[in-house]
Amino acid sequence: MTLLLQISDTHFGTEQPEVLQALLGLAHHEKPDVLVLSGDITQRARAAQFRQARHFCDRLQIPRMLALPGNHDIPLFNIFARVFNPYAGYLHAFGPVLEPSLQTPWLCVIGVKTTRRWRHKNGEVSAAQIERVCGQLARATAQQLRVVVVHQPVHVLRPSDEHDRLRGWEPAVRAWAAAGADIVMGGHIHLPYVCDLSASVKGLPRSLWCVQAGTAVSSRIRREAPNSVNLLRYDADLAAACRVERWDFQAATGRFALEHVSELRLDRG
Repeated sequence: MTLLLQISDTHFGTEQPEVLQALLGLAHHEKPDVLVLSGDITQRARAAQFRQARHFCDRLQIPRMLALPGNHDIPLFNIFARVFNPYAGYLHAFGPVLEPSLQTPWLCVIGVKTTRRWRHKNGEVSAAQIERVCGQLARATAQQLRVVVVHQPVHVLRPSDEHDRLRGWEPAVRAWAAAGADIVMGGHIHLPYVCDLSASVKGLPRSLWCVQAGTAVSSRIRREAPNSVNLLRYDADLAAACRVERWDFQAATGRFALEHVSELRLDRG
């Protein structure tokens, strides 16, 4: 059994100490094999915030990590840095690669940098990025769960979130599904959900799941969603399915508790 912990939108600079402690407890109890951090690591891309974030990730004691920058990880007020060296803070703490990938016998996880220095918050994916991911997916083995990680979501549930959807999402979803992706993970809107994209994207060639994470430890929660993280469990011997668990922070107990389970049917036809 392979266990992957997805955390997102930590926004260090707005972190809550009691939630940090609870997440440490969850990670040390469940012992994930892989950590995925899907962007907005910091609130204002400051060096101290990146240091705090990296120190916390190290304290989780998870053997392997894939991290991506979000729009908050580019300087907002330092225009010179934003234009000429927007990812310096991220690379110093989590570098040296902006679009990392991670391979294990049972996982193929591919990161896609969807932030742009000229955009304030919206993300986009280019044709070259779509093609690169397709090439990496083509080299995945039949035993591997194939996960693409972005920051901005490829699917939203409500019209009010449509403006936050990833630019270029549709050609990306169609190409990645055809190339064999199982899951596209994202964050950005602080709202956790799981949905089958083949049910909402007409003519998609195979099943592809959208797995969205809420905000892991920040005080910037939405009214309808507390701090939450996702645990993904995958058994390569049962390669036709995997399990996504949403764990929510409960203030009354000071712990993360299992809130919802999604059983994902994987298309291996």
